[in-house]
Amino acid sequence: MSNKYDVIVVGGGISGMAAAKLLHESGLSVVVLEARDRVGGRTYTVRNKHVKYVDLGGSYVGPTQNRILRLSKELGLETYKVNEVQRLIHHVKGKSYPFKGPFPPVWNPIAILDHNNLWRTMDEMGKQIPSDAPWKAPLAEEWDSMTMKELLDKICWTESAKQLAILVVNLCVTAEPHEISALWFLWYVKQCGGTTRIMSTTNGGQERKFIGGSSQVSEKIMELLGDRVKLERPVVHIDQSGDDVIVETLNHEIYEAKYVISAVPAPLGMKIHFKPPLPMMRNQLISRVPMGSVIKCMVYYQEPFWRKKDYCGTMIIEDEEAPIAYTLDETKPDGSYAAITGFILAHKARKLAHLTKEERKRKICELYAKVLGSKEALKPVHYEEKNWCEEQYSGGCYTTYFPPGIMTQYGRVLRQSVGKIYFAGTETATHWSGYMEGAVQAGERAAREVLHAMGKIPEDEIWQSEPESEDVPTLPITTTFLERNLPSVPGLLKLIGFSLAFSSAAALISSYKGFFFRK
Repeated sequence: MSNKYDVIVVGGGISGMAAAKLLHESGLSVVVLEARDRVGGRTYTVRNKHVKYVDLGGSYVGPTQNRILRLSKELGLETYKVNEVQRLIHHVKGKSYPFKGPFPPVWNPIAILDHNNLWRTMDEMGKQIPSDAPWKAPLAEEWDSMTMKELLDKICWTESAKQLAILVVNLCVTAEPHEISALWFLWYVKQCGGTTRIMSTTNGGQERKFIGGSSQVSEKIMELLGDRVKLERPVVHIDQSGDDVIVETLNHEIYEAKYVISAVPAPLGMKIHFKPPLPMMRNQLISRVPMGSVIKCMVYYQEPFWRKKDYCGTMIIEDEEAPIAYTLDETKPDGSYAAITGFILAHKARKLAHLTKEERKRKICELYAKVLGSKEALKPVHYEEKNWCEEQYSGGCYTTYFPPGIMTQYGRVLRQSVGKIYFAGTETATHWSGYMEGAVQAGERAAREVLHAMGKIPEDEIWQSEPESEDVPTLPITTTFLERNLPSVPGLLKLIGFSLAFSSAAALISSYKGFFFRK
């Protein structure tokens, strides 16, 4: 078989595979060059007798994620709901508080106002940011020059709101608030449907998982494409100085095509030599957007003992000493292979990376015993983990993040083609970027850009909307009258100040009245 194709796709994650599938079905000859010995990229399903199957990488799908749901259904995959039947736990200041709903309840009246105002403000700011061009937001420059830490310092009046917000930032983007641009984070949450949608299990981003694991999406596309997918082929050189693009792999194989789709995280572009060199803005962008830091950990037990206490397995843990900040139930839908998935996030991933696997497991089990109030947590039957920070062909997980100042300066370059090279990857998506859904949107969009460049489709068909999934219906996110209208803490202080001023003025007037009428 000759090494000459219409399109070469670099990267066999979900984005690259979705692009290749669409191009193949459009009648083009396509080859996928994947650096690893497996497809799936940042999705990684491990199979063994202890776990049956487990996703050590990207795993969750939910309502509004219609592209990944359509693609997976087409490939014969089914989803199941992550368990959230019982109560969730919010662990704060050494105590566990069970609750229901997406956000932990707050009892202090001032904190109630502050928490409500925090999520409301983030959603209102998000509404001002265009999903496809965050740099065009009216206050883009101002918000981009600010870290998320600075924004939280501005919005939050109580320590309780601030601490929960920091946890949410860590969890959503595996980075610290001081590392990321406020504009970028507000955009990220907005394009996932807002604070409630991104944080929720039921009716949110963590609602479901794939029976059999998420790697199957890429694996089943690989079955369709057959020997058009080449594993262990890291791309080291892309030369588009001639009529066709010449791509060379680390083992010195040469592939030739009319077009290339790069479906790897932007910073991995640094591992590739380009001829001619990349344009200035692309060249600098790829060295300015780092990957997040996370270790994903699964502890397996004899049975899902937490359910006997009416806990669903979701824990939100606020404690600097705790290795894990957030957990979800990992038990199979039939109750077998009882497990809890936990995330070691951002600076904690860096802090705990030097420990042995055994030491991390012990720390995590001790934490779960404390939070769940159960000695059974100390008796795991199996443990799996994946430190994504050490993956040379990901660089980290879940996604790239934008430090302050980068989005407004370089953001518009993210999806801009360079000659005959087009860019996919979840980072380039405008809906659920950072998720499997974003990977599919980006891969299919890049494929259609190539089809348009070849004159096969009109320009207005590059971006396509997706009908809602029939199997995973979307419920609207609603807010109550109180949530929309409660004052913020400074708002309340103003009201109190106004009413104090008003009552002292009234007292003054009535004393004047008395003075005049006595006369």
